[in-house]
Amino acid sequence: MNLENIKQQKTPFYYYDLALLNETLEDAKINAQKYNYHIHYALKANTNTKILQPIKELGFGADCVSGNEVLRALEVGFAPAEIAFAGVGKSDEEINIGLDNDIFAFNCESIEEIEVINELAKAKNKIAKIALRLNPNVDAKTHKYITTGLEENKFGINSWELENIIDILPKLENIVLTGLHFHIGSQITSMTPFKNLCIRVNELNTWFKEQNIEIKHLNLGGGLGIDYNEPEANPIPDFELFFGVFNQFLEPFPHQEIHFELGRSLVANCGSLISKVLYIKKGIKTNFAILDAGMTELIRPAIYQAYHNIENLTSTSNEVEFYDVVGPICESSDCFGKRVQLKETKRGDFIKIHSTGAYGEVMSSKYNLREPNPVIYKD
Repeated sequence: MNLENIKQQKTPFYYYDLALLNETLEDAKINAQKYNYHIHYALKANTNTKILQPIKELGFGADCVSGNEVLRALEVGFAPAEIAFAGVGKSDEEINIGLDNDIFAFNCESIEEIEVINELAKAKNKIAKIALRLNPNVDAKTHKYITTGLEENKFGINSWELENIIDILPKLENIVLTGLHFHIGSQITSMTPFKNLCIRVNELNTWFKEQNIEIKHLNLGGGLGIDYNEPEANPIPDFELFFGVFNQFLEPFPHQEIHFELGRSLVANCGSLISKVLYIKKGIKTNFAILDAGMTELIRPAIYQAYHNIENLTSTSNEVEFYDVVGPICESSDCFGKRVQLKETKRGDFIKIHSTGAYGEVMSSKYNLREPNPVIYKD
């Protein structure tokens, strides 16, 4: 990262290292191919077209959670047959986008949703391919706001609903069941939840076979975490270990394809948020470093209490002090980190917030009538 170039840019801005992105994608692809696993990139992590392009070019599919994400995937060039459409609340308009483009599968989360898709498909004289998103009741051991695989969560179909669903499916003439879909949460750094997921998937997969229902693909979701603490020391997640766990513990039937939906693990560490210090405000218990970036540029710390490594790029001081690193937004939650240890920091210093390639730019907002931020790329 060239400091002189940075100093010439209007802050705050998003900075993407495309070389690191490509290295990460290659590593994921190589380790998935060992077991003939299929990867769909989860667009919700980052929908920037310059990020999507190399993902598409490597042959990954797309995992979308809105109609507009489906349209963005198609616009970039993802094949419709490689687009999975998930989400607990798909509108009729969004479902029709998927139907019109003959996508790989709708990951369905309720009986009523399946009935609506059937009705809309019938009106178009189409057959909709669906996967049932099943709630495995597996604890991902992550933040409660990014846990998705427990019965208390809004996501997925619970086990006690399965008998009813398999009774209804034969009556829905414009639906064909092709897969089972699972997703237990995000930013998972222990392999134990994934092992537990495999055990539960094996049970459910066997149950469907016993009902003489053919399942063509198993979609294990994503959730693999990154190292937010030391992103430069560990920029690429351990995809070899991750896929190896599924190879060891998952017991698919010979004809079944295995799919994954990875997002954060592919793109998070290639992105940073670069900001400038507006003021240093001295306090009684702490000092505040007030940046020109705020929760409008990176909302994760405000809503998840998420940690991001923060670095002063330009200070030449040998002194180290603690700062609450905060933004200019008129909310007390507009804070990137408390008691962050930085080189002595002053007005005009440039600050790098690491690991913002996922859920950074894509979650930005215009709150307080903030202007859109520039994006800088390093090839």
